[in-house]
Amino acid sequence: MDDKEMSVYEHLGELRKRLIIVVVFFVIAVVASFFFVEPVILYLQQTDEAKELTMNAFRLTDPVKIYFQFAFVIAFILTSPVLLYQIWAFVSPGLYEKERRITLSYIPISIFLFLAGVGFAYFVLFPFVVRFMQNLAERLGIHQVIGINEYFQFLLQLVLPFGIVFQLPVVVMFLTRLGLITPMLLVKVRKYAYLVLLILAAIITPPDVLSQIIVMIPLSVLYEISIWISKMAYRKVLLARKEQENLP
Repeated sequence: MDDKEMSVYEHLGELRKRLIIVVVFFVIAVVASFFFVEPVILYLQQTDEAKELTMNAFRLTDPVKIYFQFAFVIAFILTSPVLLYQIWAFVSPGLYEKERRITLSYIPISIFLFLAGVGFAYFVLFPFVVRFMQNLAERLGIHQVIGINEYFQFLLQLVLPFGIVFQLPVVVMFLTRLGLITPMLLVKVRKYAYLVLLILAAIITPPDVLSQIIVMIPLSVLYEISIWISKMAYRKVLLARKEQENLP
């Protein structure tokens, strides 16, 4: 009983240590982000979409709010590799050596997919959405007065979720290795998954068919890639089970 309690205390102590490392690095990243915030905000205001708009601050605190929002976003992005590594370091003692190497490789893949999702949303989707909103305002005879706080909040709310959505292949690979899902299940529910993706595309885009198609294409490709990845992971799970059964 004491050994079990000691084991629990050891795990809690390890978790506490990992959390402290992440928090300390995040604080350092926030301080470091102050050197990047101003150039990033100025760059975003010089893009083709932003140049056509006149940015206004309706509150005295709007510039400060935007400044700190971007500081925390940049700090989170800088901290994400450390966070993922600390999660891996916490769970890795319970994994086999081969599983440790495989799960460690998830970290750069996850970071790449996050940046790919953000890049797609910003460089492809966001211009379409802005143009749609501008064209709609012109047709309705509405003169747009854009608040800088609302503009950047809309930008972040549209772009950042795509970094999370693009994690689908990594999540599917992880869940397959845990035995929670199988490629057969993903194939079986494919039509329902596409319906969910279509609804998601309709939610995060304006009521413009072209924009929804632009979003639906990469989401569909991601799902098909996830099925393929799940098949590979599932074969490895079956192989590992056979090796364990053959052990004396």
